[in-house]
Amino acid sequence: MILRVFIWILLLIVLPDIYLDRHYLRHMLNPYCWWKRLLWWCPALFMIVYTTMLACTDNFLPSEQIWIIVYFYFWGILIVPKFAYVVCSFVGKRIRKFIPMKINWGSIVGYAIAFVVTLLFFYSLTIGPRKLKVRHLDLTFHDLPESFEGYKIVQFSDAHIGTFNEVMDYTLKRDMDSIIAQNPDMVCFTGDLQNMEPTEIDKQKMQLSRLAALGIPVYSVLGNHDYSVYIKAPQTVKVKNEKLLQLQERDLGWTLLKNQNRKIYSRDKSQYFVLAGEENGGDGKNAHSPAKANLKKTLSGTKPNDFIVMLQHDPKAWEEDILPHSHVQLTLSGHTHGGQIGVLGLRPTLFSYKQDYGLYEKDGRYLYVSGGLGGVIPIRFGITPEIVVITLHRK
Repeated sequence: MILRVFIWILLLIVLPDIYLDRHYLRHMLNPYCWWKRLLWWCPALFMIVYTTMLACTDNFLPSEQIWIIVYFYFWGILIVPKFAYVVCSFVGKRIRKFIPMKINWGSIVGYAIAFVVTLLFFYSLTIGPRKLKVRHLDLTFHDLPESFEGYKIVQFSDAHIGTFNEVMDYTLKRDMDSIIAQNPDMVCFTGDLQNMEPTEIDKQKMQLSRLAALGIPVYSVLGNHDYSVYIKAPQTVKVKNEKLLQLQERDLGWTLLKNQNRKIYSRDKSQYFVLAGEENGGDGKNAHSPAKANLKKTLSGTKPNDFIVMLQHDPKAWEEDILPHSHVQLTLSGHTHGGQIGVLGLRPTLFSYKQDYGLYEKDGRYLYVSGGLGGVIPIRFGITPEIVVITLHRK
């Protein structure tokens, strides 16, 4: 993961120290001898070494994920405050060229902003990912079978269980408790159960199997992480891991749908709707975005007047394939995590996904993109981990 942006990270580490060295330390520390300069540069050198070590790992993440989590904490201590201060100081110096001022007010503001940004950074690493929102949606359809008026579906997505194992064990129990408390008719999981390998699931089997153990039907699909594409290993190992993860899900009592559908009958068996589960709809342009979806196969055997709920990990598939080539009324997706960071409605995923978070509607057909429960990196600000309670109604 680090290797992708290695050069940019090094620049973010080094450039603030170069700026401070040139514009401040030379004048403040008199004499500015070699050992003082070395002492100043030690944190940056430490972060360069740490970053290089992470970049040299074979897999997308280190096998012990705690290393990447600690890395982000060091960013909050050693890099973020300096970067925030330097940006403000630099802007202040530019302003002084046009407006004569005795002092650089940018530097004064920089101290305050550096403090605030650091607090927000630590909030995003500690409190943010441990919160939970239960979102309620009431959706109305003219063609919903009468027997399913008030039918309640709980969706959760992007658990990334390996992250829970490292730092958030207790929150997964709370999340499962919250799902159970909604008294759902059905639970749907829309992909990315693991970070990299299926062994991550072992520690949390008891919690994840509670839903099916209580008689709640749980249906799931695979996300891009569930195909073991984030490890560097022979293809035979990846295929073996993929099959093991699928076995793990079935052992939890979940029904895994791989380009398949199931008829969900009303209690009196007089009516049904179709629950379809499509494999990952990635673009296939890189190994981390496997294109496994097959809409025709997924909807095989369905009728033109069937009410269909589709599970598809990648929301891009909704507008690109599901809307134009099917009559699916409701699609549930995940994958984006809502960008995990949101400020005043702005999210990083807005730049790459037209439908990146929340509810979307087109001609009476709906897509909901979940913000997810977890993430490879447990960092959240403005986008709270969530479960979604969807209640179906008939017009």
